[in-house]
Amino acid sequence: MVAGVDGSETGLAALDWAVDEAERYALPLRIVHASLWERYEGVETDPAADRPTGQDEAEDIVAAAAEHARLRAPGVAVTTAVLPDDPAGALLREAEEAALVVVGNRGRGEFTGLLLGSVSLVVAARSSCPVVVVRGDRYTRDAGHGRVLLGIGAYDVDSPAVRFAFREAALRDAELDVVCAWRRPSPRHTGHPLLTGEAGGGDERGASDLLDKALDALVREHPRVAVRRVTVEGAPHRVLVQRSAAADLLVVGARRRDALVGLELGRVAHRALHHAECPVAIVPQYPPRGQEEPEDAEDTEG
Repeated sequence: MVAGVDGSETGLAALDWAVDEAERYALPLRIVHASLWERYEGVETDPAADRPTGQDEAEDIVAAAAEHARLRAPGVAVTTAVLPDDPAGALLREAEEAALVVVGNRGRGEFTGLLLGSVSLVVAARSSCPVVVVRGDRYTRDAGHGRVLLGIGAYDVDSPAVRFAFREAALRDAELDVVCAWRRPSPRHTGHPLLTGEAGGGDERGASDLLDKALDALVREHPRVAVRRVTVEGAPHRVLVQRSAAADLLVVGARRRDALVGLELGRVAHRALHHAECPVAIVPQYPPRGQEEPEDAEDTEG
Protein backbone atom coordinates (compact mmCIF):
# COMPACT_ATOMS: atom_id res chain seq x y z
CA MET A 1 0.00 0.00 0.00
CA VAL A 2 1.36 3.42 -0.99
CA ALA A 3 0.67 6.75 0.70
CA GLY A 4 1.77 10.01 -0.90
CA VAL A 5 2.80 12.69 1.63
CA ASP A 6 3.87 16.30 1.21
CA GLY A 7 3.88 17.72 4.74
CA SER A 8 0.42 19.29 4.42
CA GLU A 9 -2.57 18.79 6.74
CA THR A 10 -4.50 17.04 3.98
CA GLY A 11 -1.48 14.79 3.41
CA LEU A 12 -1.43 13.90 7.11
CA ALA A 13 -5.15 13.04 7.01
CA ALA A 14 -4.48 10.80 4.01
CA LEU A 15 -1.59 9.15 5.85
CA ASP A 16 -3.82 8.34 8.84
CA TRP A 17 -6.37 6.80 6.48
CA ALA A 18 -3.66 4.78 4.71
CA VAL A 19 -2.24 3.49 8.00
CA ASP A 20 -5.66 2.29 9.12
CA GLU A 21 -6.24 0.67 5.72
CA ALA A 22 -2.86 -1.09 5.75
CA GLU A 23 -3.73 -2.43 9.20
CA ARG A 24 -7.09 -3.76 7.96
CA TYR A 25 -5.47 -5.54 5.02
CA ALA A 26 -2.34 -6.61 6.96
CA LEU A 27 -0.19 -5.02 4.24
CA PRO A 28 3.09 -3.10 4.52
CA LEU A 29 2.85 0.65 3.98
CA ARG A 30 5.23 2.53 1.71
CA ILE A 31 5.32 6.28 2.39
CA VAL A 32 6.41 8.30 -0.63
CA HIS A 33 7.37 11.94 -1.04
CA ALA A 34 8.25 13.23 -4.50
CA SER A 35 9.40 16.65 -5.60
CA LEU A 36 11.59 18.18 -8.27
CA TRP A 37 14.10 19.66 -5.82
CA GLU A 38 16.96 18.31 -7.94
CA ARG A 39 15.78 20.23 -10.98
CA TYR A 40 15.22 23.51 -9.18
CA GLU A 41 18.17 23.50 -6.77
CA GLY A 42 20.72 21.42 -8.67
CA VAL A 43 22.65 18.49 -7.27
CA GLU A 44 26.42 18.56 -7.03
CA THR A 45 28.20 15.47 -8.27
CA ASP A 46 30.86 15.84 -5.56
CA PRO A 47 29.90 13.37 -2.79
CA ALA A 48 31.35 15.75 -0.19
CA ALA A 49 29.04 18.58 -1.27
CA ASP A 50 26.21 19.65 1.03
CA ARG A 51 22.82 18.20 0.23
CA PRO A 52 20.28 20.58 -1.28
CA THR A 53 17.79 22.12 1.14
CA GLY A 54 14.94 20.47 -0.77
CA GLN A 55 16.33 17.02 -0.12
CA ASP A 56 16.69 17.74 3.59
CA GLU A 57 13.10 18.93 3.74
CA ALA A 58 11.88 15.89 1.80
CA GLU A 59 13.64 13.49 4.12
CA ASP A 60 12.27 15.31 7.16
CA ILE A 61 8.75 14.96 5.73
CA VAL A 62 8.97 11.20 5.23
CA ALA A 63 10.75 10.64 8.55
CA ALA A 64 8.02 12.50 10.43
CA ALA A 65 5.34 10.64 8.46
CA ALA A 66 6.92 7.27 9.22
CA GLU A 67 7.12 8.06 12.94
CA HIS A 68 3.49 9.18 12.91
CA ALA A 69 2.43 5.97 11.15
CA ARG A 70 4.32 3.74 13.59
CA LEU A 71 2.75 5.47 16.56
CA ARG A 72 -0.73 5.11 15.05
CA ALA A 73 -0.35 1.42 14.18
CA PRO A 74 2.79 -0.23 15.61
CA GLY A 75 2.00 -3.50 13.85
CA VAL A 76 2.16 -2.05 10.33
CA ALA A 77 5.50 -2.44 8.55
CA VAL A 78 6.52 0.99 7.24
CA THR A 79 9.10 1.92 4.60
CA THR A 80 9.78 5.32 3.04
CA ALA A 81 11.05 6.73 -0.23
CA VAL A 82 12.11 10.21 -1.34
CA LEU A 83 11.83 10.49 -5.11
CA PRO A 84 13.33 13.39 -7.10
CA ASP A 85 10.45 13.44 -9.56
CA ASP A 86 7.12 15.13 -10.16
CA PRO A 87 4.58 13.84 -7.60
CA ALA A 88 1.95 12.60 -10.06
CA GLY A 89 4.44 10.71 -12.22
CA ALA A 90 6.14 9.17 -9.20
CA LEU A 91 2.87 7.97 -7.68
CA LEU A 92 1.70 6.53 -11.00
CA ARG A 93 4.90 4.50 -11.21
CA GLU A 94 4.45 3.38 -7.60
CA ALA A 95 0.91 2.29 -8.49
CA GLU A 96 2.26 -0.33 -10.88
CA GLU A 97 3.45 -2.40 -7.91
CA ALA A 98 0.83 -1.35 -5.34
CA ALA A 99 -2.47 -2.78 -4.14
CA LEU A 100 -3.74 0.73 -3.39
CA VAL A 101 -2.52 4.34 -3.58
CA VAL A 102 -3.78 6.86 -1.01
CA VAL A 103 -3.49 10.63 -1.48
CA GLY A 104 -4.95 13.77 0.06
CA ASN A 105 -7.49 15.82 -1.82
CA ARG A 106 -5.23 18.87 -2.05
CA GLY A 107 -1.49 19.31 -1.73
CA ARG A 108 0.66 21.83 0.06
CA GLY A 109 0.92 25.16 -1.69
CA GLU A 110 -2.26 24.77 -3.73
CA PHE A 111 -4.98 27.38 -3.50
CA THR A 112 -7.23 26.90 -0.49
CA GLY A 113 -10.31 27.31 -2.64
CA LEU A 114 -9.47 24.30 -4.78
CA LEU A 115 -11.85 21.38 -4.36
CA LEU A 116 -9.26 18.92 -5.63
CA GLY A 117 -5.54 19.21 -6.27
CA SER A 118 -3.99 18.51 -9.66
CA VAL A 119 -1.82 15.63 -8.40
CA SER A 120 -4.79 13.82 -6.85
CA LEU A 121 -6.81 14.26 -10.03
CA VAL A 122 -4.09 12.94 -12.34
CA VAL A 123 -3.28 9.95 -10.13
CA ALA A 124 -6.94 8.99 -9.73
CA ALA A 125 -7.53 9.34 -13.47
CA ARG A 126 -4.54 7.35 -14.68
CA SER A 127 -3.53 4.87 -11.99
CA SER A 128 -3.35 1.19 -12.85
CA CYS A 129 -4.47 0.25 -9.31
CA PRO A 130 -7.28 1.61 -7.10
CA VAL A 131 -6.73 5.10 -5.70
CA VAL A 132 -8.33 6.60 -2.60
CA VAL A 133 -8.55 10.39 -2.40
CA VAL A 134 -9.13 11.23 1.25
CA ARG A 135 -11.87 13.78 1.86
CA GLY A 136 -14.39 14.48 4.60
CA ASP A 137 -14.30 15.31 8.28
CA ARG A 138 -12.45 13.39 10.98
CA TYR A 139 -15.53 11.37 12.02
CA THR A 140 -15.92 10.13 8.46
CA ARG A 141 -12.21 9.43 7.98
CA ASP A 142 -12.24 7.39 11.20
CA ALA A 143 -15.09 5.23 9.82
CA GLY A 144 -17.70 6.60 12.21
CA HIS A 145 -20.71 5.90 9.97
CA GLY A 146 -20.10 2.17 9.54
CA ARG A 147 -21.18 2.37 5.91
CA VAL A 148 -19.49 1.90 2.51
CA LEU A 149 -21.28 3.48 -0.46
CA LEU A 150 -21.02 1.89 -3.91
CA GLY A 151 -22.27 3.42 -7.14
CA ILE A 152 -23.41 0.90 -9.77
CA GLY A 153 -23.33 1.61 -13.51
CA ALA A 154 -23.69 -0.27 -16.75
CA TYR A 155 -20.21 -1.83 -16.60
CA ASP A 156 -20.40 -3.03 -13.00
CA VAL A 157 -21.49 -6.65 -13.43
CA ASP A 158 -18.74 -8.62 -11.66
CA SER A 159 -16.53 -5.53 -11.83
CA PRO A 160 -13.37 -4.67 -9.86
CA ALA A 161 -15.23 -1.77 -8.22
CA VAL A 162 -17.93 -4.08 -6.85
CA ARG A 163 -15.35 -6.56 -5.55
CA PHE A 164 -13.38 -3.74 -3.95
CA ALA A 165 -16.46 -2.39 -2.19
CA PHE A 166 -17.40 -5.81 -0.78
CA ARG A 167 -13.87 -6.35 0.55
CA GLU A 168 -13.93 -2.94 2.22
CA ALA A 169 -17.30 -3.57 3.82
CA ALA A 170 -16.19 -7.01 5.04
CA LEU A 171 -12.94 -5.75 6.56
CA ARG A 172 -14.68 -2.83 8.25
CA ASP A 173 -17.70 -4.88 9.38
CA ALA A 174 -19.72 -2.14 7.70
CA GLU A 175 -23.02 -1.99 5.85
CA LEU A 176 -22.69 -1.81 2.07
CA ASP A 177 -25.05 0.78 0.61
CA VAL A 178 -25.35 0.04 -3.12
CA VAL A 179 -27.01 2.66 -5.30
CA CYS A 180 -28.10 2.59 -8.92
CA ALA A 181 -29.54 5.86 -10.20
CA TRP A 182 -31.99 5.98 -13.05
CA ARG A 183 -33.67 8.70 -15.09
CA ARG A 184 -36.67 8.85 -17.34
CA PRO A 185 -35.43 9.04 -20.95
CA SER A 186 -36.09 12.18 -22.93
CA PRO A 187 -37.84 11.64 -26.30
CA ARG A 188 -34.54 11.87 -28.20
CA HIS A 189 -33.13 8.97 -26.16
CA THR A 190 -36.10 6.64 -26.58
CA GLY A 191 -34.83 3.21 -27.54
CA HIS A 192 -31.23 3.84 -26.49
CA PRO A 193 -29.99 0.54 -24.96
CA LEU A 194 -28.59 2.22 -21.86
CA LEU A 195 -31.69 4.33 -21.31
CA THR A 196 -34.16 1.47 -21.33
CA GLY A 197 -34.34 -1.45 -18.96
CA GLU A 198 -32.31 -3.73 -21.26
CA ALA A 199 -28.79 -2.67 -20.14
CA GLY A 200 -29.80 -1.46 -16.73
CA GLY A 201 -29.99 1.95 -15.14
CA GLY A 202 -32.39 3.57 -17.62
CA ASP A 203 -35.65 3.06 -15.73
CA GLU A 204 -36.41 1.82 -12.24
CA ARG A 205 -36.90 -1.79 -13.27
CA GLY A 206 -33.71 -1.72 -15.34
CA ALA A 207 -31.81 -0.25 -12.39
CA SER A 208 -33.14 -2.95 -10.06
CA ASP A 209 -32.19 -5.68 -12.55
CA LEU A 210 -28.71 -4.23 -12.89
CA LEU A 211 -28.26 -4.23 -9.11
CA ASP A 212 -29.17 -7.91 -8.98
CA LYS A 213 -26.78 -8.82 -11.79
CA ALA A 214 -23.95 -6.77 -10.32
CA LEU A 215 -24.29 -8.02 -6.75
CA ASP A 216 -25.65 -11.55 -6.60
CA ALA A 217 -22.33 -13.41 -7.03
CA LEU A 218 -20.55 -11.19 -4.48
CA VAL A 219 -23.42 -11.47 -2.00
CA ARG A 220 -22.91 -15.24 -2.05
CA GLU A 221 -19.15 -14.81 -1.56
CA HIS A 222 -19.62 -12.40 1.36
CA PRO A 223 -22.66 -13.68 3.28
CA ARG A 224 -21.77 -11.66 6.38
CA VAL A 225 -21.83 -8.30 4.60
CA ALA A 226 -25.12 -6.48 5.13
CA VAL A 227 -26.15 -5.13 1.73
CA ARG A 228 -28.72 -2.43 1.14
CA ARG A 229 -29.85 -2.12 -2.51
CA VAL A 230 -31.26 1.25 -3.51
CA THR A 231 -32.60 2.58 -6.80
CA VAL A 232 -32.96 6.36 -6.97
CA GLU A 233 -34.33 8.56 -9.72
CA GLY A 234 -31.86 11.32 -10.50
CA ALA A 235 -28.46 12.11 -11.96
CA PRO A 236 -25.95 9.52 -10.66
CA HIS A 237 -23.28 12.04 -9.66
CA ARG A 238 -25.75 14.13 -7.64
CA VAL A 239 -27.27 11.09 -5.95
CA LEU A 240 -23.89 9.70 -4.86
CA VAL A 241 -22.51 13.03 -3.66
CA GLN A 242 -25.63 13.58 -1.56
CA ARG A 243 -25.49 10.09 -0.02
CA SER A 244 -21.74 10.37 0.65
CA ALA A 245 -22.54 12.54 3.70
CA ALA A 246 -23.55 9.38 5.58
CA ALA A 247 -20.74 7.11 4.32
CA ASP A 248 -17.15 6.40 5.32
CA LEU A 249 -16.05 5.54 1.78
CA LEU A 250 -17.54 6.04 -1.70
CA VAL A 251 -16.48 3.48 -4.32
CA VAL A 252 -16.88 4.16 -8.03
CA GLY A 253 -15.43 2.51 -11.10
CA ALA A 254 -13.48 4.46 -13.71
CA ARG A 255 -13.36 3.00 -17.20
CA ARG A 256 -9.93 2.70 -18.74
CA ARG A 257 -9.15 2.21 -22.41
CA ASP A 258 -6.26 0.37 -24.04
CA ALA A 259 -4.63 3.63 -25.13
CA LEU A 260 -4.15 6.42 -22.60
CA VAL A 261 -5.84 9.56 -23.84
CA GLY A 262 -6.21 12.41 -21.36
CA LEU A 263 -7.71 11.88 -17.92
CA GLU A 264 -9.81 8.72 -17.86
CA LEU A 265 -12.57 9.68 -15.46
CA GLY A 266 -16.26 9.63 -16.19
CA ARG A 267 -18.62 12.33 -14.99
CA VAL A 268 -19.61 10.43 -11.85
CA ALA A 269 -16.04 9.81 -10.68
CA HIS A 270 -14.99 13.36 -11.52
CA ARG A 271 -17.85 14.92 -9.54
CA ALA A 272 -17.29 12.55 -6.62
CA LEU A 273 -13.63 13.50 -6.39
CA HIS A 274 -14.51 17.18 -6.28
CA HIS A 275 -17.63 17.16 -4.11
CA ALA A 276 -18.03 13.97 -2.04
CA GLU A 277 -18.12 14.35 1.74
CA CYS A 278 -16.12 11.18 2.41
CA PRO A 279 -13.01 9.49 1.02
CA VAL A 280 -13.45 8.36 -2.60
CA ALA A 281 -12.06 5.13 -4.04
CA ILE A 282 -11.57 5.19 -7.81
CA VAL A 283 -11.24 1.63 -9.11
CA PRO A 284 -9.98 1.21 -12.70
CA GLN A 285 -11.92 -1.18 -14.89
CA TYR A 286 -12.05 -2.00 -18.56
CA PRO A 287 -15.08 -2.65 -20.76
CA PRO A 288 -15.28 -6.18 -22.18
CA ARG A 289 -13.07 -6.72 -25.21
CA GLY A 290 -14.81 -5.64 -28.40
CA GLN A 291 -17.55 -3.73 -26.57
CA GLU A 292 -17.90 -0.19 -27.85
CA GLU A 293 -18.37 2.79 -25.58
CA PRO A 294 -21.98 4.02 -25.90
CA GLU A 295 -22.29 7.68 -26.77
CA ASP A 296 -24.34 8.50 -23.67
CA ALA A 297 -22.81 6.01 -21.25
CA GLU A 298 -21.15 8.82 -19.35
CA ASP A 299 -24.55 10.03 -18.20
CA THR A 300 -25.60 6.66 -16.85
CA GLU A 301 -22.50 5.37 -15.11
CA GLY A 302 -22.44 5.12 -11.32
